[in-house]
Amino acid sequence: MSARTPPLARLCAALLGALLLALLAACTRPQPPALRIGTNVWIGSEPLYLARELGTLDPLHVQLVEYPSASEVLRAYRNQAIDGMVISLDELFGLAVDGLDPRAVLVVDVSHGADAVVGRAGMKTMRDLAGKSIAVEGGALPAFVLSRALALSGMQAGDVKVVHLESNEQPAAFEKGLVDAAVTFDPYRTQLLRAGGRTLFDSTRIPGEIVDLIAIRKGVLDERGPAVQALLTGWFGAVDFMRREPGDAARRMGIRQQTSAEQFLAGQRGLHVPSREENLAMLGGPTPSLAASGRRLMTLMLDAKLLRAPVDIESLLAPGPLTRLPRPPP
Repeated sequence: MSARTPPLARLCAALLGALLLALLAACTRPQPPALRIGTNVWIGSEPLYLARELGTLDPLHVQLVEYPSASEVLRAYRNQAIDGMVISLDELFGLAVDGLDPRAVLVVDVSHGADAVVGRAGMKTMRDLAGKSIAVEGGALPAFVLSRALALSGMQAGDVKVVHLESNEQPAAFEKGLVDAAVTFDPYRTQLLRAGGRTLFDSTRIPGEIVDLIAIRKGVLDERGPAVQALLTGWFGAVDFMRREPGDAARRMGIRQQTSAEQFLAGQRGLHVPSREENLAMLGGPTPSLAASGRRLMTLMLDAKLLRAPVDIESLLAPGPLTRLPRPPP
């Protein structure tokens, strides 16, 4: 530019150049890495994979990482290999006590029969397990289910022999006669029943006590708002599809779970999947209902020594992303 160019023109040119550089930098700024969400093999997590298949879960924002067992999901979170996960409420408490800052952004399901203790043919009640071996996966939830099943049957932990086995290892051990029972859930419960097992206890006996959530690390939640919104949008897109097309949805999800659509639908009957409005009532407002039911669960866990210290439940609930989620058109 000539030295004879008027000062105002030079200033405008400089500002325009700076603006173009800023726009270029914005265009070339790298996309933040996808939000990594860990799951285990569990029918309650399947709507996430259905959302991925349907295209309602943006892969640029959310990556699903499946592990063989819930204990491996927790290990991955502790090692910061994932940003969030599908976990149960009792597991949320355990992570919080250890200072790992999980925040619940969504209730994915409430168990009403989906979690169970399955024993051998001929057994009728939990009391038939006295002195027998029972397979239990590592982690808080299976221990909690066993603790409640024993307590409601007038039994104690010492009345059974606990064998630590991952959930995916239990059906084979049961068929080989290595264990007499298992604390289980679908799809593994179905496999145990097909092998001649009998349900001795299930979560219909403890309504509202087993709740599964999507929890995300607090630091990630504060920084990755668009990714969290994409996660919630994908979830509710899949849930809406499940309600409109239950047979097709069950067929798609059953393929991943290696079950038929009919078996998948039967397993789903043991779960309640809360709506957006139910989620808001459970997680938000002045008196979130999940905090009320969670306090009872926390007391039970403390009494059974499954939790080493109490937690402030309300501080673990993060309804903000859900309240900001655009409502679908009527």
